[in-house]
Amino acid sequence: MKIIHIHAREILNSGGTASLEVKVVLESGVCGRASVPFGVSAGSHEAVVLFDGGTRYGGQGMLQAVTNVNNEIAGVVIGQEVEDQRAIDQRMIDLDGTPNKAHLGGNAILGVSLAVAQAASVSQKMELYEYIGLISNHPRQDGAEVKLPAPMIVVIEGGKHADNSTDFQEYLVVPQIYDDRGVLSVKESVRAGAEVYLALKKILQANGFNTNVGNEGAYAPSGMPSNEAPWQLILEAIKTAGYRPGIDVMLAADPACNEILVSDDSGDIKQYQVKKENRVFSPQDLISYFAGWIEKYPFVSLEDILSEDDWENWTQATAVLGGKVRIIGDDLLVTNPKRLELAIKTKACNGILIKLNQIGTLSETIDTMKQAHSAGFWTIVSHRGGGETNDTSMIDLAVAMGSQMVKVGISRGERVCKYNRLMEIEERIRLK
Repeated sequence: MKIIHIHAREILNSGGTASLEVKVVLESGVCGRASVPFGVSAGSHEAVVLFDGGTRYGGQGMLQAVTNVNNEIAGVVIGQEVEDQRAIDQRMIDLDGTPNKAHLGGNAILGVSLAVAQAASVSQKMELYEYIGLISNHPRQDGAEVKLPAPMIVVIEGGKHADNSTDFQEYLVVPQIYDDRGVLSVKESVRAGAEVYLALKKILQANGFNTNVGNEGAYAPSGMPSNEAPWQLILEAIKTAGYRPGIDVMLAADPACNEILVSDDSGDIKQYQVKKENRVFSPQDLISYFAGWIEKYPFVSLEDILSEDDWENWTQATAVLGGKVRIIGDDLLVTNPKRLELAIKTKACNGILIKLNQIGTLSETIDTMKQAHSAGFWTIVSHRGGGETNDTSMIDLAVAMGSQMVKVGISRGERVCKYNRLMEIEERIRLK
């Protein structure tokens, strides 16, 4: 089925600035739509999000990216068979001609890539996760025993995602509730996470903290006495909600340490400004600091515990901590197969965060995930903080590719829709 029309338009994202939506129309009249997110906290090696500059939306308008879709990209995609996902993605990569999609914009390219997949799945009367499974040669997700991704839920946030909260960016719970057959129940796990989140609100209030929320809908309480203090409150919330820490609900953290990196005058020595502790940490100090967390609390993973190019110390951190928890690379790897290859070779981590807009096409994302799984890495498919949309493609991707978890907040509409989609998929699969 051939593509006969492509149209992009500027829309709003969760941060009140612009994103873009793309519609792809087929000769049958079938259409597919997709919108793309971007992150306020982003690694420097990500595909370029093309902003307009100037005064519109504080410089973050996307009219140029929209124009690129409607003109340049449309010229190489219209007339193509919609099922040729990889060939279409490659046409856009070749047209862009830069290593980081800086000419057309990763946002423009990804919008088309996802809309093409959406249109193809509708045309073939398949769910998107089924279609992605088909084109990736991943086994179909059918039957009651299919392992679906567990929810990884942000409940307290700080860093760039909140003002005057913590130095570190995300404090997460990972509910893992199983049915009587030993199969993960997404619906019950999501419910557990929501109940912990609601219990945490009351506990924060009882301890004199505000319950304002940050970019991702998690609480962003000002006046936290330390960066470790949230864990005590979260453990209390897990118990108050009727669950067992370390059994029903695990913990995870994304300190986003690239955001607190400072250097001496030479720029050679990597140090980290941790204001809540009134300290400057060396990489070795940070590794020891997080080792202390692991000893005290039931962690399943730690993400971005060092800066994005500190390969040597990432390898050391994984050697020390990687046997106890998964060490997840986000800013380090940015869903990029070349950076992942280096991480596999150097044993810099043993898990990768997957964000579609970091690399910019569905095909490249699939390839990166297959590469990660072949090396025994976990894949965790993630939302973006600050510039998210109501698109739920990330959930279908996680299901199709057998990811261990999906990371997304539990409140705000652009986050909630992801979990609603995951629960819908579970219902479809379990009823087959």
